[in-house]
Amino acid sequence: MARRILITGASIAGNTAAWWLGRHGFDVTVVESAADFRDGGQNVDIRGVGREALRRMGLERAALDHGTGEEGTAWVDHHGRPVATFPAGDAAGDGPTAEMEILRGDLARLLYDGARERAAFRFGEAVAGIEQTPEAASVTFASGGTETFDAVIVAEGVGSATRERVFPGENAPRPMDLTIAYLTIPRAPSDDRLWRWYNAPGGRSVQLRPDPHGTTRAMLALHGPLPGAQDWDAARQKAFLRERFADTGWEAPRILAALDDTDDFYFDVLRQVRMPRWSNGRVVLTGDAAWCVTPLAGIGATLAVTGATVLAGEFLSANDVPSALAAYERAMRPMVEEAAGVPKIGPRIMHPKSRLGIRLLHGALGLASRPRLRGLFAKVFTQKGTEPDLSRYDGLTA
Repeated sequence: MARRILITGASIAGNTAAWWLGRHGFDVTVVESAADFRDGGQNVDIRGVGREALRRMGLERAALDHGTGEEGTAWVDHHGRPVATFPAGDAAGDGPTAEMEILRGDLARLLYDGARERAAFRFGEAVAGIEQTPEAASVTFASGGTETFDAVIVAEGVGSATRERVFPGENAPRPMDLTIAYLTIPRAPSDDRLWRWYNAPGGRSVQLRPDPHGTTRAMLALHGPLPGAQDWDAARQKAFLRERFADTGWEAPRILAALDDTDDFYFDVLRQVRMPRWSNGRVVLTGDAAWCVTPLAGIGATLAVTGATVLAGEFLSANDVPSALAAYERAMRPMVEEAAGVPKIGPRIMHPKSRLGIRLLHGALGLASRPRLRGLFAKVFTQKGTEPDLSRYDGLTA
């Protein structure tokens, strides 16, 4: 079976795969184009089978201990007064705020710290080309060297360049008609432990979330098509945000004022990755590079941890690379396709165009937040769908 594995991408999916494979005797190399490990990022949550994977790794308690401390979700009016609040840890279910809320970078760091004990990481390196034979994959790196691997795992995220080299033209992205800008801003005395969501006319929202590092995570969201804007340079993206959110109100001026000083600005036009296959020869996709379902599905990090765990389990169980990759895809496809079915009407409903639409949304959320009805609303976030059976991988142990 394959023993020498290259993983490209050192975030949640890539580090999870490296963690498992390194602990089970594989010779693992991870390359990451960033010069250093990237600690930044916004909230992610892990639910269901993803928590089971972390439990098997012995990392569940650590992930909970590194949580954001978010105590629930509140929709607020232009004065910042809550019109609907959904506490975290409600007996009825997680709701919008899960029990395990953690920053992307903090979860990736937990996985990286464990993975680097048994895997070699190379930062500031990237894949420049891959040539395959039935027996191996020959990888040329941006630094100029060439090495041979039994398999290559691509975990580079939604805009993966390696995916486009190995699977040219195969991705049929599904635009979700929502653009979100993320950044970290200084914490203010008025910031609490709630995820606060403010709607403004024109399909806009302003959101603030707590973190465990003494700062606040901010989001500016805009509903409507904006094709190609993810490829604008940062200066153009920031100018666009200043123009579109200038009259928004609430905490928007504070966030716009922080745009020039933030060091983790990220601007994303949400689009799903739709791939007809996840493997080509000895190259396999996982995480957002394979299936990005966007934050709207609410289980991107869960899928990343789960998919990488299943992939490692199949590498450990199968007799050859093609069998492992085919079994991995069979196991993960149902969960991914279910998650990717999130309707595009969702972001439209949550981002009304008019003040009347905002009042109607707030009225509906206020009704749903009543104790007797909160359980029904929570089920939207906690209903258990199709998940792979991790008990098949008894060999995967910490």
